[in-house]
Amino acid sequence: MMQPSRLPRRLPRLLIAAPASGSGKTTFTAGLIAALTARGLHVAAFKAGPDYIDPTYHALASGRPCHNLDTWLAPAERLAAGFVRRANDADIAIIEGVMGLFDGYSGLDDTGSTAHLARLLDAPVLLMLDVGAMARSAAAVVCGFRDFDPRVRLVGVVLNRVGSPRHAQMVKDAIESETSLPVVGYLPRDDELHLPERHLGLIPTLEPGRWSAWLDAVRTKLEATVNIEHILELAGSAPPLPDFTDDPFATAFAPGARAVIAVARDAAFNFLYEDNLDLLRAAGAEIVFFSPLHDAALPAGAQAIYLCGGFPELYAEQLSANTSLHAELRAAHARGLPIYAECGGLMYLTEAICDLQGRLWPMAGLLPGLSAMTPRLTLGYRRLRAAGDNWLWRAGEPMRGHEFHHSVWQGRPRDLPFLYELLPDSSHGEPQPEGVQLGNLLASYVHLHFLSYPTLATRFVQAAGNP
Repeated sequence: MMQPSRLPRRLPRLLIAAPASGSGKTTFTAGLIAALTARGLHVAAFKAGPDYIDPTYHALASGRPCHNLDTWLAPAERLAAGFVRRANDADIAIIEGVMGLFDGYSGLDDTGSTAHLARLLDAPVLLMLDVGAMARSAAAVVCGFRDFDPRVRLVGVVLNRVGSPRHAQMVKDAIESETSLPVVGYLPRDDELHLPERHLGLIPTLEPGRWSAWLDAVRTKLEATVNIEHILELAGSAPPLPDFTDDPFATAFAPGARAVIAVARDAAFNFLYEDNLDLLRAAGAEIVFFSPLHDAALPAGAQAIYLCGGFPELYAEQLSANTSLHAELRAAHARGLPIYAECGGLMYLTEAICDLQGRLWPMAGLLPGLSAMTPRLTLGYRRLRAAGDNWLWRAGEPMRGHEFHHSVWQGRPRDLPFLYELLPDSSHGEPQPEGVQLGNLLASYVHLHFLSYPTLATRFVQAAGNP
């Protein structure tokens, strides 16, 4: 039985925010976590919003999983309880925000934003400000963010893309004289700190790359120009947390694994919330990872399959060549094993992936049609409703999720049952069908966070144990 969380009387914590995306939050947050870890501190790392890639950098820096905190996807009380459980054994919690500080689901309020999360966790906020093209004007920006919502406690500023020590001092003087907020340091304008990007953002550290060397470089530069002791003081100013009781991980389950769930994880498939895996384990699952890139067979004894999202289009040739695993998946489907696929997992289960050069790469072929890459990015939060009964859903049940992809499913037969209805944002729109239910195969472009509906984990394990 998992024990209920016990709140620390006072948990040092700090939320790294910015006026906009692209301000350097991920670089600074990863470097700060690495610097704190090098000092011997146990750092609990978190990322606001629906992001699979940035957390891989923070996990690398801290040596432990980084967890997502999304105030739109998950109920506030449950999210906060999960935060406390994850941070209970840590010396400090560092949270990277999402987009701009007040950017959320709507333009009318900040639900789902970094500010929303800061209020929920009563976390001090450090503002990351890109000053590459400004000097005294930086003080006006900070004034606006400080005063926009007094419930958000802005405690300091860190500068990014600074041209020189003189530039840093000029901006620091302006901000501190006009706002009384401390500038705790800066990162210089330096190509060595730049992270490569592609069509869905940064590159996950599960893919080949010089990530450790990059992280060492960021930490070294940060330690030279940022007052880490001052940052620790700001984090230590966080007040005690209340006792959050809606903790899904504290639910009592029968001891011992009741089902073996094979989960795809490699360079092509790694868009997966750690909370989803932990909720499955709490429900009695034994998680066994496999690689669609390298493994010729599914894990021995697998009773269900979880194909998460990722970048199958970048590894299409290698995935296409692994025909033995394709045959294993088709056989598992024929035997009635529960198979759950999201986004890249759906792409992998179609007959082929068509890349941006028009080349076709045959895939597992459980779903008719092909996945075609397009220049258009589909992204955003989604409100869903289950279209029918299956091993994961009961007809009409609501859920929240998100989409983030450049592909479309072409040649989908009209007579295939849909998995969800995507609900419109206004009363004037019509629900749109999404996904597919084909026997025990459930697939969709929508990503789910099981904290939104922990019963999903229980049903997943029950279906695996009783195919």
